[in-house]
Amino acid sequence: MRPTTGWQADGTTGTLRRGPIERRELRPDDLAVRIDYCGVCGTDVHALDGHDGKAGHLLVPGHEFTGVVTATGPDVSGFAVGDPVAVGNIVDSCGRCAMCRAGQENFCHAFPTLTYGGTDRQDGSPTLGGYSREYVVRDRFAHRLPAGLDPAGAAPLLCAGITVWEPLQALGVGPGSRVAVAGLGGLGHLAVKMAVALGATTTVISRSPDKADDARRLGAHDLLVSSDEGQMAEARDRFDVVIDTISAPHDLGPYLRLVAMDGTLSQLGYLGPVTVETIDLLVGRKKLSSAGSGGLPATAAMLDFCAAHGITADIELLPSSQVNEALERLRRNDVRYRFVLDMADLD
Repeated sequence: MRPTTGWQADGTTGTLRRGPIERRELRPDDLAVRIDYCGVCGTDVHALDGHDGKAGHLLVPGHEFTGVVTATGPDVSGFAVGDPVAVGNIVDSCGRCAMCRAGQENFCHAFPTLTYGGTDRQDGSPTLGGYSREYVVRDRFAHRLPAGLDPAGAAPLLCAGITVWEPLQALGVGPGSRVAVAGLGGLGHLAVKMAVALGATTTVISRSPDKADDARRLGAHDLLVSSDEGQMAEARDRFDVVIDTISAPHDLGPYLRLVAMDGTLSQLGYLGPVTVETIDLLVGRKKLSSAGSGGLPATAAMLDFCAAHGITADIELLPSSQVNEALERLRRNDVRYRFVLDMADLD
């Protein structure tokens, strides 16, 4: 086994402590990656809050990280020691089902192996995430980090970025598209940047006008205040695509009414049950969709696009020793717009 150090939870308090963890020895198609920067995702909070703390149920969060290759297995030909790489929230899949063959490993019929909280397909061991100094990953699930992308700001692209990129691409967003982004958080601010770079006329939807300056700084052309009934009524049927990144339960009706005829509301932020009035879909032949993470080809294309357009996440960079502070602030939504941990202090 390969010993390393990480931030782990083995109790029910949700507090992480520094401790030793073990990675597997390299298989023929594996990379060892020194993790330099790891994003802090809302999923990490949910995983910690739901951790049962039973003996042997070690949890190491983190599934969006960048780093440098430090070793390769004998069958690896596409990477060399010293290459900068990025790894997201999926580290394996069956490779055989229709979804995997279509390059949508995120929808693998046999369920993709998650970067943490998953089960290794070969030895059955639990996967431990990127709040650590080293990760061992199959080479095909690592991505080259394009030159020019700041590795700290790029880390959240591997989860938040690809989550909004796939629906923007699937829905054909480009020049002439009218896009609205509901919720200006970790996902939402990247959706704005990407939609603008794709050439879309882009509007931010927020509960208050306080985000107007941030919306403009991110490139948005307008701000729509969702608590203003007059503004919402005036914007009815205005947008070809509404990207909904709001993470709390909410009524989809007001957002569906903003969608133009034959347009789509893509619900990304909230993963629980929703109720929809059919009339909100019927009037205008509107569509409700969702998406989650992304396949390998889309992730590679997203990284290239972001490098070409200078897109990274707006981050607050913290030493990894402040991980518990970051998680607590994230619970309070006290971040603009993504925490990233500098893992160098684990040396």
